[in-house]
Amino acid sequence: MQVKVKNPRKQRKRLYNAPAHIRHKLMAAPLSKELAGKHGVKTLPIRKGDTVRIQRGDNKGFEGKISRVDLKNYRIYIEGLTREKVDGTNIFLPVHPSKVMIKNFSLNDKKRKAVIERKKPLEKESAPKPTQKPALTVKVKPKPKIFVVEKVEETAKPVVKKTAVKKNAESKPSAKPEILETDGGQ
Repeated sequence: MQVKVKNPRKQRKRLYNAPAHIRHKLMAAPLSKELAGKHGVKTLPIRKGDTVRIQRGDNKGFEGKISRVDLKNYRIYIEGLTREKVDGTNIFLPVHPSKVMIKNFSLNDKKRKAVIERKKPLEKESAPKPTQKPALTVKVKPKPKIFVVEKVEETAKPVVKKTAVKKNAESKPSAKPEILETDGGQ
């Protein structure tokens, strides 16, 4: 089980001290759209003999067969991708596997077939989707407010009587509300 670490120093330490079986998984590259659609897998670890195309860098677009995989330095070497040194000797240029796309690979190896089968997404059953649960509703009781409007005289403004309910600390509101009278500004 791998533990996720956010600290860059520890991430680099894990990368440099990784065992071979984890290094092999880190040497993965994306498949071309045709291969991905055919096999149902997006990425696979790179192996000697795979045909790849370089996607980024100075040699973008170069296509060739992998001649060597260097797990120690996390690099691959592609046939035909060489550089001439000052003394006249040709050396292979190292390429990181994340910068290439696998165009063709062989399925002669049982282990590689097993990797593809293991990475394929499972067939989803056509089960009905669970319905969303209704949101909780909280009912709040409104405070009782009583407004009584009486006409005193026809020419004067109406007097509004407001009643407020007094609450006792221990019991419920009293049955008889206390009546407050206000004049209409007189």
